[in-house]
Amino acid sequence: MAKKKIKKSPKKSLVGKSRKKPKKRVSRIKSYQAKRIKIRVIGIGGGGSSIVSELASRMTRISFVVANTDIQALKTASKKALHFQFGTELTRGLGTGMNAELGREIALKEKERIKKLLQGYDFCILVACLGGGTGSGAIPVFAKISQELGNITYGIFTLPFQFEGEKKMEIARSALKKTRSKLDIFSVIPNERIFRIIDKKTPLRSALSMINQSLAESLEGLIDMIYSPGLINIDFADFKTVISGSLLSQKKTRGQLVYLNTVAIARRKGTIKDLIEKVLYNPLYSYSINGAKGVLLNISGEKNLSLAEVSRISKTISELVDKEAKIIFGVSQNKKYSGIIKTTLLATGCKARMFPSKPRSAKKKIISKISEVASAIIQKEEPPKDIPKKIKKKSKPKSKPRSKPRPKPKSKPKLKLKKKKKVKKRRKKASSTKVIPIIRKPKVRKLKVKVSDIQGETRVRKNALQIKKEMEAEEKEILDKEKFWEPPAFLRKK
Repeated sequence: MAKKKIKKSPKKSLVGKSRKKPKKRVSRIKSYQAKRIKIRVIGIGGGGSSIVSELASRMTRISFVVANTDIQALKTASKKALHFQFGTELTRGLGTGMNAELGREIALKEKERIKKLLQGYDFCILVACLGGGTGSGAIPVFAKISQELGNITYGIFTLPFQFEGEKKMEIARSALKKTRSKLDIFSVIPNERIFRIIDKKTPLRSALSMINQSLAESLEGLIDMIYSPGLINIDFADFKTVISGSLLSQKKTRGQLVYLNTVAIARRKGTIKDLIEKVLYNPLYSYSINGAKGVLLNISGEKNLSLAEVSRISKTISELVDKEAKIIFGVSQNKKYSGIIKTTLLATGCKARMFPSKPRSAKKKIISKISEVASAIIQKEEPPKDIPKKIKKKSKPKSKPRSKPRPKPKSKPKLKLKKKKKVKKRRKKASSTKVIPIIRKPKVRKLKVKVSDIQGETRVRKNALQIKKEMEAEEKEILDKEKFWEPPAFLRKK
């Protein structure tokens, strides 16, 4: 009996242990992953709230917050997002009215409440339409609090339309300058680029919805890349390394411009070429991945996804970025991608001019200063001191003609010509006699030369005796002439 008990007991214990342990481990890993990576998307202001409310209706696995001072705007927002009203003491439930300073003051007073929204999250995405009061004023405060808490912060901003005026563009420019240093990465989408996708006759609401759809697709691709495992897996640690600085320096760089795009195409002949073109060129962005310093690429498809297709996509992207760029690529295969190839591209460290309207504003300033100069000239006042160099060059020709009429260089040559003509006439009159021109010419010239010599000698300061001697010599010459002209003309001929 003892032998039978010994044989049965080890079999039951071994089988029981081998079946129960893996189930517990799998459940622990899943719960650990869900707790470790927490993502929150916050829409700030009226424009940011409308974008986030549309994202909340399409996306799952992340939490959404709509933050605004206007109660009426919050009522129209999606119920799937958490509503956060702030600044009731100053605005009394209304908006800020394009006053960015008021939006900043409200956010600073509600600092403790904002901390609770951002605390305990690993990755925070801040969405705002720059140019207004609440979004432009409060976004730097939200970004700073997220930075202090140690969260990875990603800012997604839209710029106003050109027809909204230069004032809104100036507010957006100053808000982006204040916020950029407090963010890890950010991307900018000018609203004016929407006309490259849709017709100008399209209603405004549907046009803005197209921008929201593009953002939702890109963010969905990024979140799938972080959460879902793959054949060549990309996790949150890879995402951190791409957005951080170089591995050698181990210094985290902030305020990097990001290109994020997700494209899904039906699989057929020539799809890879079309997919590469659409991934690399998103008409909503005013910049590309040229010279990027970090790349995160994920390619999703069916199980029959070939290595040639993957290598072709990754090779073309690696040729466009910087030679020393960090490139991490992943491949995921799933049944839900049947007949589809999906590609998500995140490129950091892009270089671009985000404000094309800036040179136009500079021209307007120059024109205004030119008008000031013109008014000062009319009123005979001194022009303003802060005139640019370009304006000074234009104003010079106006002052030159006033200074020129004072000297009269043309008067001198005219006098010389008259003297020459008079001398010629005298010669013609004296040419009737044969002897006079021979005698008069040398004597007249000597007198002229001597007079000029005397004038030159006075400058040298001659003695009085020298001057007397010269005068006596001239008198003798005159007397000799008088003696020559005393006899009559018929005797002189002989």
